Amino acid sequence: MDVIERGEGQLLAWHDPDEQRAWIRKNKSRKMTDKRMDIKTAVSKFVLDGDYLASGGFGHVRVSMAGVYEIIRQRKRNLTLAGKTAVHDCDVLVGSGCVNQVEVAYSFGHELRGLSPASRRMVESGRVKAVTETSNAGFQWRLKAAAMGLPFLPARGLLGTDTFKKSSGLAVSDPFSGKRIALLPACYPDVAFIHVHRCDEYGNSQIDGISVMDIDLARAAKRLVVTTEKLVDNETIRNDSCRTVIPFYCVDAVVEVPFGSHPGNMPFLYYSDEEHIAEWLKLSKTDEGAKEYFDKYVFGVRDFGEYLELVGGAKKMKKLADIEMLRAPPEAPWAEG
Repeated sequence: MDVIERGEGQLLAWHDPDEQRAWIRKNKSRKMTDKRMDIKTAVSKFVLDGDYLASGGFGHVRVSMAGVYEIIRQRKRNLTLAGKTAVHDCDVLVGSGCVNQVEVAYSFGHELRGLSPASRRMVESGRVKAVTETSNAGFQWRLKAAAMGLPFLPARGLLGTDTFKKSSGLAVSDPFSGKRIALLPACYPDVAFIHVHRCDEYGNSQIDGISVMDIDLARAAKRLVVTTEKLVDNETIRNDSCRTVIPFYCVDAVVEVPFGSHPGNMPFLYYSDEEHIAEWLKLSKTDEGAKEYFDKYVFGVRDFGEYLELVGGAKKMKKLADIEMLRAPPEAPWAEG
């Protein structure tokens, strides 16, 4: 194929698909072994400085914040973040200094709550680089290519846009039609965190509601940590196997963390903690405020359980569950003033 144009973005998390297959064969067993561990062990074992990190879920919804806060607590450094649908997770990872590069699709904002003061400040000051751009769909196709064992997927959506110019894609002449088409390179994250509704000890995971990109992400990542609201036995999984979207052989660690998406939303279980997100947005307007937040909610507690107690404990979690199940009205503190 004739290359017509090359995107200016840095090619990240790509290698020959056969290299990925060889790595998986060598490092990931197909045996159904017990993969349960605590989040401290999972992060210590599977997140390395300099890794390309991807997070499941979307925005503030079904994100493994238990994993994110532990990454910050262990002071991992020089991470590159797949900012595919990243909101609060991106903001705190960048604001804490764990991340020094972001591949941007949906990043640096908190949706209707406003922009991300901490991560925008880090990028504007040059402490963090937004090195490559793509779209949400572009990321989906990159992960799908990796999950399929392909070096790239063709797409038309980015052609003619500045997003393509800042991406790592190629525009080529389609050998069938002779027309211009974009090729988006596969994306193989070093490590991914996905939060699910239920999971067995082997890693067979079920998600209620929209799975977003997580089916492909689970198959594209070299290492996968699954955090789960509830650990169930294998028989429960088998009795409703059509809902199992992540099979055990993709998973490296299983961590049971109730309310593990807080302060984000977990569909059908609990609503996002708007009071807590508003507190972060207020404090993170300055470096000193961001440090105050991390000192209190991350470094000032031993684990995610203590963090949940600090933000309101069982009473707050019941309130968020009541809002999610429409037993109470949601609050919108971002709209005050």
